Amino acid sequence: MVIRRFHALSIILLAAAVLLGWGSNASAEGYVLGDKVCLECHGAEHEVWKGTKHFSSFRSVHRSDKAKGILKAVGAKRMKGSEACTLCHYSMVQKNATAKPRAKSGPGCEGCHTPASEWLDIHNDYGGPNVKRETETPEHKAKRLADSQAKGMILASDRYGIAENCMTCHGLNHPDLDGDTLAKMLGAGHPINPEFELVQYSQGTVRHRFYPPNVNENAEMTAQELARLFVEGQAAKLVSAKEAAGRSSDAKYKEAQNKRAADATAALSSVKSVPEAAALVAEPNEANARKLVDAIAEKDLTGEVGGLVPDKSSYK
Repeated sequence: MVIRRFHALSIILLAAAVLLGWGSNASAEGYVLGDKVCLECHGAEHEVWKGTKHFSSFRSVHRSDKAKGILKAVGAKRMKGSEACTLCHYSMVQKNATAKPRAKSGPGCEGCHTPASEWLDIHNDYGGPNVKRETETPEHKAKRLADSQAKGMILASDRYGIAENCMTCHGLNHPDLDGDTLAKMLGAGHPINPEFELVQYSQGTVRHRFYPPNVNENAEMTAQELARLFVEGQAAKLVSAKEAAGRSSDAKYKEAQNKRAADATAALSSVKSVPEAAALVAEPNEANARKLVDAIAEKDLTGEVGGLVPDKSSYK
């Protein structure tokens, strides 16, 4: 879970990202390198990760009786040997492109930002071997971020991309698994949380926001930022749920996904001041979701959705 420590030029770069259409829909290729490649520059974020369930679940998730039943349902014997499980529950690290992937940790940096083998060198190049992050030119940074995204990286600034990626696992809708497999997993007791909400799950133990001027402080979001994040999460949830409901004819799976869609629709219907919200509800797809995210970038939505944003005491 890597978040780039933006300096004062972040606002300029984020505006450029919108104008140039940089998004997360580049196809992520390559393989997982593991958390150690992120540790050198992102030590504070790494420490946060070590305090999360994403980290601690590695040694326990496969031991439950529920896991055994799910494995049986999908015709597998071990979680670490079944793609139905490894896609979300483990970081499957490879030494090189031809090496066998091995479960080395729970979901980590690359689980949120995509496998790093294709983009890491670009992401780490600030303009030459002797150029440090602090002295990188704005032009080079803009190109570096764009090139990283072109290679499949989901940047922290791509808030919809991050939210969309969360929904693949937390919405039991991973694109690399077919609908029948997902339905079998649910039928065998695999959890699905229709109430999964991005603020509640991203601003608690997994929050890692180390920005200038105090890069040592894990900054909390303002009320305005939380309201926007809530809407962004609901947009991703609606798109995910509608897509998932069409992937399987299994009644239980469809019911769970329709519940997710109904919850998101109700939340988005509260956003009266932004027509893009109604357009997304009418036609849920990524393009409309991104239009909504762009439309609310500078808006204060606390008056419309502030009461729906989870209280800090409920953060996970």
